Amino acid sequence: MPDTPPLPDSAPALIPRHGAWSVLTPDGEILSMSADDIRRELPQWPIPMVIHAPATARRLDLPPPPRPSPWLDLLELFAFALPAHGAPPTARGLGAALGIAENRLDAPEADLLPDLAFELLRRIAASRNTPEGSIKATLAWGMRKAGWAWGPSVCAALGLPPAGGLPAGMIQPNEALKVWTRLPKWEETAPRPAPATHPVTGEEARAHLRTILGEGAEHRPAQEAFSHVAAHAFAPRTTQGDPHMVLAEAGTGTGKTLGYVAPASIWAQRNGGAVWISTYTRHLQRQIESELARVYPDPDIRRSHVVVRKGRENYLCLLNMEESVNIALSRGQAANHTIIGLALVALWAAHTRDGDLFGGDLPGWFTDLFGRGLLTGIADRRGECIHGACPHYQQCMVEHSIRRARTADLVIANHALVMSQAAWHAMDGADTNNEDNTPTRYIMDEGHHIADAADSAFALELSGLEAAELRRWLLGAEGARSRARGLRRRLEDLLVHIPRIETPLDTALMAARALPAPGWSARLAALDPGNKASAPTDAPEENGEPTLSNPSEALLHELRQQVLARTHGSPEGGQRRSDSECDLHPMPESLHAAAQGLERALRRLAEPLRTLIARLDEALETEADWLDTPMRERIAAAIRSIRRRALSRVDGWCAMLGTMQAGEQPPAGETPQYIDYIRMDRREGQNPGERDVGLYRHWLDPTIPFASVLAAPAHGVLVTSATLRDETGEDTENDSAERAWDAAEARSGAIHLPSPAIRSSFPSPFDYAKQSRAFIITDVAHDDPAALAGAYRTLFMASNGGALGLFTAISRLREVYRRIVTPLEAAGLPLFAQHVDPMDNATLVDILRSERNACLLGTDAMRDGVDVPGNALRLVAFERVPWPRPDILHRERRIHLSGGAPGRYDDRIARLRLRQAFGRLIRSRQDRGVFVLLDRRTPSRLLSAFPEGVTVRRLGLSAAAREITAFLQEQDTSVDQLS
Repeated sequence: MPDTPPLPDSAPALIPRHGAWSVLTPDGEILSMSADDIRRELPQWPIPMVIHAPATARRLDLPPPPRPSPWLDLLELFAFALPAHGAPPTARGLGAALGIAENRLDAPEADLLPDLAFELLRRIAASRNTPEGSIKATLAWGMRKAGWAWGPSVCAALGLPPAGGLPAGMIQPNEALKVWTRLPKWEETAPRPAPATHPVTGEEARAHLRTILGEGAEHRPAQEAFSHVAAHAFAPRTTQGDPHMVLAEAGTGTGKTLGYVAPASIWAQRNGGAVWISTYTRHLQRQIESELARVYPDPDIRRSHVVVRKGRENYLCLLNMEESVNIALSRGQAANHTIIGLALVALWAAHTRDGDLFGGDLPGWFTDLFGRGLLTGIADRRGECIHGACPHYQQCMVEHSIRRARTADLVIANHALVMSQAAWHAMDGADTNNEDNTPTRYIMDEGHHIADAADSAFALELSGLEAAELRRWLLGAEGARSRARGLRRRLEDLLVHIPRIETPLDTALMAARALPAPGWSARLAALDPGNKASAPTDAPEENGEPTLSNPSEALLHELRQQVLARTHGSPEGGQRRSDSECDLHPMPESLHAAAQGLERALRRLAEPLRTLIARLDEALETEADWLDTPMRERIAAAIRSIRRRALSRVDGWCAMLGTMQAGEQPPAGETPQYIDYIRMDRREGQNPGERDVGLYRHWLDPTIPFASVLAAPAHGVLVTSATLRDETGEDTENDSAERAWDAAEARSGAIHLPSPAIRSSFPSPFDYAKQSRAFIITDVAHDDPAALAGAYRTLFMASNGGALGLFTAISRLREVYRRIVTPLEAAGLPLFAQHVDPMDNATLVDILRSERNACLLGTDAMRDGVDVPGNALRLVAFERVPWPRPDILHRERRIHLSGGAPGRYDDRIARLRLRQAFGRLIRSRQDRGVFVLLDRRTPSRLLSAFPEGVTVRRLGLSAAAREITAFLQEQDTSVDQLS
């Protein structure tokens, strides 16, 4: 085995540095070059070595490199050498992951890149004689043949000849891609009995917390008190429908994760049941999973006790992987980049913990390198799972996860999944074949988002895209080049054994043609006034005019005309937002007639679907003599899929359409149960002139269905967050704190349960007066992009990076980025931005964590749940007050849910968002940071959003910048003295 596997001869290396580029030239010199110089020299050089080729090309103002990438991208080599490992896509991030000495990473030059490559190739060479070595060698040979830039070097490291075929006896490349043949199978186990109901005392929770933390850990009285209170959620329930509800506000730094894990893990072990821990953001899901290593240090033991659960669409589908491999191989050279990506996925799939493609152990930058289409093509993102009929069913990663969750102690999920699971359990009744056992104990972390999550989970959307997707799910691809499977294909194995389901199946598929046909969006656009010329050439016509294909398109056309009539200007013109909306009422007769027509058509679809479900259900009972366990599971899965994917949706649409009455408007002053409105918007993948349109129904108070379907059936629910309450600080009455708790109960759904919730609040242990500063900038015009960009540049330079800039609009974020990226990078402050850089959010946050002087711009996804401890984040700058968006939903809720004080309702939302943003800043007792609001119009009544001890000062930009620099330099001096 060679000590130093070969690299491509004279490969130059490039990394951005201080507004220029550090370049290792083909002659071995290290130079600082401008982007202009590199663009001029690059065509004469051999292929360069880079980190993250798409991002490098964008920073050089070059077109994205073609696929397969002609550049030597170290991230691709990292994915091959260390599958299922992550690292920030920077020189420092890769170096830290590979154990490179810290002094080489402080100010890396381009000569670091060959060293990283040598280390990765050395590790690949070390695997040559391992059981995995043969698979890696075969994959590398196929990737080299497909044009992988690293192929020759990797093949040499694995001992393959530089040319010719594979050595005799090695597995063939096509077989090496078939990772499903090498994955372990799950085995069915007996159902887990219902959990017992033994309680957990507060003292037991405290004692177990001390054990988890270990000797010598920092003593945090608030954390122990929080754990004591959390134990109340695990007391035995005494009345059906009346769970123990605990609302526990825990300030940042309390240590609430381990605080609630302590009683949860005791209860799970003692009672033989699972506690579901639910979060709103992926960031916190990852954080909780990592913290549980302190509870279960051994990875194998942790895997048996802790499971992360997400929706099916997040996981690798082996059947889709097989089809993608077959298609890529059949296309030959035309699919070379796909073959390279699939080979890396095959390596990853053999090492992954759970098969999660999005947010798991597949690095977030993988999508940036190979395109989101590769991953969406191999994920179950279209509701097409055929369960027991799949040849890879027993290797299925989703099924592995589901079965592990049935016997786990702690299941980490997200609000959307737990709410949908609860709704399905309520709908399925006593269906013992449900994917997950019904939990009796929930911990709702990020509890301030319960209403938002419930609003999405329990809303109803009858839009063109949703209806067309249902048609595609039922009928399949309808002649287009697609792997989409229709319902008949998914049920073909059952048709052989249960022929009586064929008639209702065919009837349902015939009725599905009432849903939008392919090309529906272009046909709707063509019918707009003055837009007939844009009709597609194959559009049906009547009297020379384009016409629509079915009842659903007729309704969508009427909805579209209502939006166009009731909003200002053309939906494609000028500075308009990408979406428009209007009230449903008053409703013209033509819209009412279209709604009635579609309702009749949908009922003709629902009836055979109901019959189909009934006959499948009947087969479970009448065909028991020949049904084995896999077939019974297959039938039960088919019933669930049809009910959840199609029938429940169609029934909801029928109910919504059935309540639409022409010309009638709800009486003024009456509190509605639902909010119905029309919205038209452009979504990803649509052409500029084509827009989706739909009818939407939201609960006025979405915590009502949350309380009904999730909280009430549970035995105990702990709702926790750092921002449950909104204490205005402006009330002098003694009951102001009570009103704050009442509002928290309303937002969490506790108000809809029979017994009052247990309320507790635990302050942050941080000395905010000493550790933080807060400013409102008084001399920056909010509507001047140049002034806003100048302010961000000044602030980021004052903090010397380590900054997060938050925006309420993507357009302003992009404009600020365009204006400040060059001067910041010239000052040695690399700038990254959500919606600009070709990286996902998790990757951008990883970069901010690993690069001391990096700056990041983001929107609300960066405002909540992002944890960047230490000195990596020392400035948060918010572009303006995060007022709620003034849409129809907000208008109705502030009228009916504000208690007659709509202004206070708006203020509460803004304050809670400001509290969340400030919470990103101070994550430990050693942190220091500055929060800046660039909105001189900020009213003083919002300043109670900040923690006690924080004095918000209004200053001009230059004065604030001087104070920021002095404050943070004082911190650096303190750290140096401690060192």
